Parts: sequence; structure tokens; C-alpha cells
Amino acid sequence: MRYAPGQAPDGGDGHGRARGKWWPLVAITLGNFMLLVDVTIVNTALPRIADGLGASFSSLQWVMDSYALALAALLMVAGSAADLYGRRRLYVGGLALFALASLACGLAPGADLLVAARVVQGIGAAAMFATNTPLLMASYQGRDRGVAFGVWGGTSGAAAAVGPVLGGMLTEWTDWRAIFLVNLPLTAIAIWLTLRHVGESYGDRGARIDWPGAGSFTLCAGALTYGLMRGGEHGWTETGTLVALAVAALALLVFVVVERRTAGPLLDLRLLRRPSFAVLMVAALLMQAAAFPYLTFVGLWTQDVLGLSPIGAGLAVTPMALMSLLVGVFGGRALQRLSPQLPLGIGVLLIGAGALLHVALLGSGASWPALVPGLAVSGLGIGAAMPVLVSAALGAAPPQRAGMASGAVNTFRQLGFAFGIAVLGTVFGTALRDSGASSGGRAALADGYLSGLRDITLLSGLAALATGLLVLAVVRRAPRTDGGRPGGAPSGAPSSADGAAGTGGAEHDDARSRSGAPAGA
Repeated sequence: MRYAPGQAPDGGDGHGRARGKWWPLVAITLGNFMLLVDVTIVNTALPRIADGLGASFSSLQWVMDSYALALAALLMVAGSAADLYGRRRLYVGGLALFALASLACGLAPGADLLVAARVVQGIGAAAMFATNTPLLMASYQGRDRGVAFGVWGGTSGAAAAVGPVLGGMLTEWTDWRAIFLVNLPLTAIAIWLTLRHVGESYGDRGARIDWPGAGSFTLCAGALTYGLMRGGEHGWTETGTLVALAVAALALLVFVVVERRTAGPLLDLRLLRRPSFAVLMVAALLMQAAAFPYLTFVGLWTQDVLGLSPIGAGLAVTPMALMSLLVGVFGGRALQRLSPQLPLGIGVLLIGAGALLHVALLGSGASWPALVPGLAVSGLGIGAAMPVLVSAALGAAPPQRAGMASGAVNTFRQLGFAFGIAVLGTVFGTALRDSGASSGGRAALADGYLSGLRDITLLSGLAALATGLLVLAVVRRAPRTDGGRPGGAPSGAPSSADGAAGTGGAEHDDARSRSGAPAGA
């Protein structure tokens, strides 16, 4: 239901509304914080998970990847479903599913069941992520909306910093299972607050969900990720690898055919004919792949080789998040005044430079302080690039496709993380095998880890540098259509998965005026 102006969800008057008006923000940001933390909270727990479940290296990759992959594959279709069936209803359903999957993760007796539970967690997270922004838009107007989005965006950025440290604390002080079980009371609180204080809202209820497009997209992403991992482990000419890659190619072909023929596509492929929009999708994928996945393997190195505690491993990677946060706090408004290709392109170049610093500094005998310069430089780049990514994509799309553009860029970001784990894990595993780390003693193990880290950070750095140059060369300032602000995106509230919520309506036009996306994975 929709509430009359000045009426609180509990039926109270305007004074009651004033006293309790921020409860919807608490309910929505709590869910958003949990789903983003769960992308990185596992990093520092991986060595303990491997010990506790006897998990292989490829299983650890899937523990990380399955969550991000499910989130990415279902984000856009979840938004369409929310428009049709109700944003609050889908958000609460996502929270409940997320909680049940978290319980299954915490009780998993083996790696296979843990991976399966992480997939279900990702499905719940997709429903939560897709409804965050539309629910905030429906709950707040005017100045209150700006405040709400500012708080929501700040907690999104904080999730990147908190995840590894929180994971380390829970793992070290209790058990690795606590990183999942902690979601249960938090989810219960979020559900209670949502049912009590958040009103229902809908999008275009006459639209149809593009199930064939969603199915073929999901199959393509999953088969490609599996093929990349299997190829690194079993060889690129092995039958299973070739079958997986062939299925991915076929599913991609089906997706293209379906999207070109359906009246209400999940992704209007005509958007990709716009050079700026197409390059921004590439930038979303490669920037995410270059900036964050290698931290998973840094976490393994700091604990398995350097002997740091889980908390120490989490703290070792915080310079990136802290620098990103500082840029957002002190430079966010100035960044929004620039033509988007400048902070985005230069930011991605800094991400690449930070990764290449790791290549130079992670020599034989290196310890965790060698990470600090590269992480700090990458954090500067993330702080500059991430907040303008979504606004740049919105500016490169027509206003009536603003929702779809926002959903697409967030989908490509999560795919970048999933593909990055798969590709970098393959390179890292190859370096370990080539060094004989599994049978050559402690010194060989240390050399193998450092060799692998140099390889994956070199790959990450080169990908980011190429992406940054591509952005600077192709992406251009969007025409001014809203009082002189570039790209129609004023400084202010971050946007996230608002566009995952369908393809039309006034709220999507409003979404176009929101800039940025949460920093972090």
C-alpha cells in the first residue's frame, strides 16, 4: 500500500512520522550492508574453511564465486519481479531466503553443501539489492531523500572496509561458521523493521518478466565461470572444459536472439550500439575484476605463509578501503562536477598502477607491509572511479532506459568479481603448481605464493590500465539536460540497483538523477 503524505506506516500523524521517519532507512541499509559484507567477509576465513571442511583450492574459489555469480545473474530479473509483485514483498522474501541460506552455510558439513548454500544466499541478495533504491525512493522525498541516499551510500562503502576485518574477528574469536550465522539476528531485525515501517510500492505492473532472457544469461555466466575454473585445473582441451565453454557460447547466442525479439527485454541490446555505454559496461566488468578479486589470494598468503591471524589478515588489506573512503568523503562532491570520463578513467588507471606496485614490491621475502603502497594507490582510484560509474552509465543511456542501464552496470560489476575470481584463481593455481609449492617445503610454498601474487596482480594491473585508457578515449560527457549538470547526474545520493527494477516509470526518471554506486565489491 502507499501512504498518504504526512501519514506514518503505523497510521500516526505527521509528528509520529517525523519521530520515526528514519526506520525505513535503517531497515533497507541493514539489508544492503549485510549483502555487500558477505561478498568479502569470507576472504579472511578461507584458510579456516579449508582446514575445517578439507576443501580444495577450486572449492574455495567456488565459495567466493557462487555468491557473486548468483547475485549478478539474477539482479536484473529480480528488479523486474519486484516491479510486478511488490518491492517490499520481494525485499522481505530476499531477506528470509538470505537468512535460511546463511544458516545452511553455517551448518554445512562439507564444501559442496557450502557452495550450494552460497548460491542460495546470492539469490536472496539479488532480491535485496534490486529493491534497495526503489524502496528508498518510495519512502523519502525532497531533502530527506538526499539524506537517506547519503547514509545508504556511506554504509555501502563501509561494507568494503568492514568485511575482511569482521570476518577475521568472527573467525579468530569464535569459528568460521560465525561469519554466516551472524546474519540470522540481523536479518530478523531487518525483516521486522521492514514489515513495520516500509510501505509497499510497485513499478510497471503491466510488464512481463523476460524469463527466457534471464535463463540464458544465467546459464551463460555459470557455464563460462565453470569453464574458466575447470580449464585451469584440468587443461583447456579437456572434454569437460570444452563442453562448459561451448554451453556458455550457445547460451550467449540464445540470449542475444531472445533479447532482440522480445518486446520487454532484460537488456535492450541497442544500448550497446552507443560507444560510451558499451565501454562503460566493459569498464564495470574489468574494473571490478582488477580491483578486488586478487585480495582473496592475498588473504590466503598472509595467513598460510606469513602466519598472520584472521584479524591481522583483515587489517592488512584495509588501506584500500580507507583511502577509498577518504576520497569519497573529501572529494565526492568535486568528482561529480567533472566530466565522468575523467574521474572514471583516471581512477581506473590508479587501480592499475596500484596493482603493478604489488608486482614491483612483492619480491622474495616480502611481508604484508609491501602491500600498503599498492593498496593505498588502488584505494585512491576506487574512491575516484566507483562513485561516478553508475551516473556515467545513466548519462550514456536514454532517460527511458535509465533503470535498465543502472541494473546492467551493477550486473556487470558483480560479473567482474565472479570472472576475476575464476581467471585469477586459475593463474594463481598454475603458479603454485609450477613452483612445486605443494611438495617443496615451506620455502617453496612462500615462493609459489609470491609468484602467484605477482602474476595475478600483473594481469589485474594491465587490464585496469587498458580499461582506463579505453574510458578516456571513448566515453564522453552526456548532453546537458537538467540545468547544466553533466550527464544529468548531480552530486548527491548514490544509486545502485534501482535500474534492476524494470524498464519504465517516473521513478526511473528520478533514478537518473542519482549518481554513483557503493564502493567495494
